[in-house]
Amino acid sequence: MKVLVTGSSGWLGRSLVPRLAREGHEVVGLDPEPGATTSVVGSVVDRALVRRVIRDEGITAIVHAAARHKPHIGTHDNSEFVAVNVQGTLNLLEEAAAPGSTVDRFVFTSTTSLMISQKIRDGKAGGADEAVWIDETMAPLRPRNIYGVTKLAAEELCRLFNDLHRLPVVVLRTSRFFPEEDDMAHAIAQSGENTKANEFLFRRLTVEDAAEAHVVALAKATEIGFDTFIVSAPTPFRREDCRGLIADAPAVVDRLFPEYRALYAKRGWTMFDSIDRVYDAGRAARVLGFTCRTGFREVLETLR
Repeated sequence: MKVLVTGSSGWLGRSLVPRLAREGHEVVGLDPEPGATTSVVGSVVDRALVRRVIRDEGITAIVHAAARHKPHIGTHDNSEFVAVNVQGTLNLLEEAAAPGSTVDRFVFTSTTSLMISQKIRDGKAGGADEAVWIDETMAPLRPRNIYGVTKLAAEELCRLFNDLHRLPVVVLRTSRFFPEEDDMAHAIAQSGENTKANEFLFRRLTVEDAAEAHVVALAKATEIGFDTFIVSAPTPFRREDCRGLIADAPAVVDRLFPEYRALYAKRGWTMFDSIDRVYDAGRAARVLGFTCRTGFREVLETLR
C-alpha cells in the first residue's frame, strides 16, 4: 500500500513509519515539523496540500495520527484544536472520498481521554465508591476538555464518511503512551517512571504496541468496514475488582501480583492508593485480533 501517515514526526509517527516500511508499504509522512520520518512538511489544515499529496502520491491508505493533544491546552486556544482535530480530519476524509481518489481505507488515531468525564476524573475524591469499567459500550460520552470534545467530533466525521461513502474506517482509542511526565505530575506522589509502571495495570501501552495496533487496523480495515476499538495493555482486573480498586488499589494488586511489593520496594516505588478507571481492551483482541505485548506482568519481569 501507499500509506499517508499524518503526524509522522510525532512520538507515534516515529515508530509507525518505519514499522509500516518493514511491512513492505511505501510511506509518505506529513507533519508541520521536519523529521527523519517526514517527507512532506505541512499541516492537515491545509486542504490544498492534503489534496495534492493524496493525488500526486497515489495514496491508497491513510493513517491519521496528527492532532493537537491535551498538553497543548495550556499553550493553544480552542480554535486551534478545532482547526487541527476537526477541520484537519474533515480535509483528509473529503479528499479520501473524492472522485478519482485511490484511497480505500482510513485509520484514525483517537483517544480514551474522550471517554473520561469530570465525574470519572474526580474518582474517590468526588465520592465514587468503585472504579469505572470502560469499554466501547460506554454512553453517553461527556469529554471534559476541548481535546476530548474535538476528538469525539472527529470520530463522528469518520462514522459519517463511512455511512455516506462506504469508506472503511477503523478508529483506535489509544490509552496513554506518551513519554512525558503526567500533566498532573505535581499532584502525584510517585515519580514519572513509577507512575507509568502503575498505569500499565489500567490505562497505558507502549508506543511500539500503539504502532503495531495501527498496522493491524490498516490490514483489516476493508474487512471491518467501520468500528471503534480501545487499545490499551490488557488489564489483569475484572469488573468485580472495581470496588476494591477505588478503596484500596494496593491490596487488589497484591492479590494478583504478590511479588510486586518487593520489586517496587527495591526501587522505592509505590502503588496508587486508588484507581478510578479500568480500560477494557478485550474487544480489540476479539474483533481486531490485536493484543498489546507489554502489560504490567512484563513490567514486573523487567524490574527483576
